[in-house]
Amino acid sequence: MSDPVYDLAADAALAAELAEEAGRILLDVRVSGRFEGKAMGAEGDHVANAYLVEALMAQRPDDGLLSEERKCDGSRLDKSRVWIVDPLDGTREYGEGRDDWAVHVALAVKGVATVGAVALPGLGLTLRSDRPQPLPPLNAPLRMLVSRSRPAAEAVAVAQTLGADLVPMGSAGAKAMAVVRGEADIYLHSGGQYEWDNCAPAAVALAYGLHCVRLDGQPLVYNRDDPYLPDLLICRAEVADAVTQAMASL
Repeated sequence: MSDPVYDLAADAALAAELAEEAGRILLDVRVSGRFEGKAMGAEGDHVANAYLVEALMAQRPDDGLLSEERKCDGSRLDKSRVWIVDPLDGTREYGEGRDDWAVHVALAVKGVATVGAVALPGLGLTLRSDRPQPLPPLNAPLRMLVSRSRPAAEAVAVAQTLGADLVPMGSAGAKAMAVVRGEADIYLHSGGQYEWDNCAPAAVALAYGLHCVRLDGQPLVYNRDDPYLPDLLICRAEVADAVTQAMASL
């Protein structure tokens, strides 16, 4: 029996619609004046997750679902289509009133990040896998994204080898989309992530023609029993070999 055919265009539109609406909900929480700091982050996580889970269960009831803010019952493991969401990526930045936080909505099909939308509500932007745009020229010198609080030693070393400038930024989604938008050229992460941290960003980045792999060169695989996915590289294809060689020299 052949696999069923799904309307991925409709899935992409749904991902963008849900990411944008969750972003609006999060902005409403932030301007309500009822919460501050960590309490704001906790409330934002809660309400955005409730919205996304309810919407996906209603509109794609036959698909699996993995969310950072929802206990997994294991049923997704038997599904070939699994929605992977992070209702609020960059809780700290959100609570601090910064713009470098995101909402991730992705669909993995047979373990591949196939559809994705990353909303950057603080910037009024949503990047979608179904609407890729031409990439701008490389930066000169190259620009490498690192964590605001704990830059990975590997990233710092690779940046030194390549003569790249370090660019501190908040959430994983914001960093990945900075490469998509041409604000940076390399996002190398080795400090530990989960599938919800990078599935939607990877789907968008792949659609834009970026190089997206694990640090050992293996593909990113989703909907595994253990959702821990500790490292990744998202970079311009033009510099992928140079980054790989720099990593090998460490």
